[in-house]
Amino acid sequence: MQSKMFHLTTASFEVLSPNVQREIYQEFYRYVYPSIIYMVQDHATTEDVIQNAFLKIIRNVPQAESEAHLKGWMKVVVKNEIYNYFRKHKKNRNVIDSDSVYINESPELATDTSALESEIETKLMAEELAACLTELKPEYRALIELRWKQQLSYREMAAELDTTEDKVKYKLYKAREAMKKRFSKRWGD
Repeated sequence: MQSKMFHLTTASFEVLSPNVQREIYQEFYRYVYPSIIYMVQDHATTEDVIQNAFLKIIRNVPQAESEAHLKGWMKVVVKNEIYNYFRKHKKNRNVIDSDSVYINESPELATDTSALESEIETKLMAEELAACLTELKPEYRALIELRWKQQLSYREMAAELDTTEDKVKYKLYKAREAMKKRFSKRWGD
């Protein structure tokens, strides 16, 4: 069965009926919410990212041959919107808001099968990433853990490893490429 989101490829969003517009937005919301909340860890921010991404999507819908192609393109738009958010707010990244520690999901999202599927897919993806991390050379694994788990800057990493920032950046790039290669073999494109 074709999703409501595929209607975006056949007609302009503005000409669709309000009910269809609402259904498309709700389906998009359920489709991307789990992956965004996993990344940003804040419900309000997740809502903002979803709205900004949705606006970009309805303004620039490509001619997609299939629903899978459209959803893949949407994921790229959402990912870029998350990156934009992090770039704009990178100085506040290490500040923890005590109110955002507990996230109350609405019951309708928790019982919706597509939302559950997305959440499960996100968790499986995280497990695959963890497995890929264990397969890396110890040097690469250490770099990734220092950068993303301990959230050290390049300068702090260089000081801890007694090397230069340029070497840290280069080796971290190689570590990320090795992770991507392993992950794409396991998970697919």
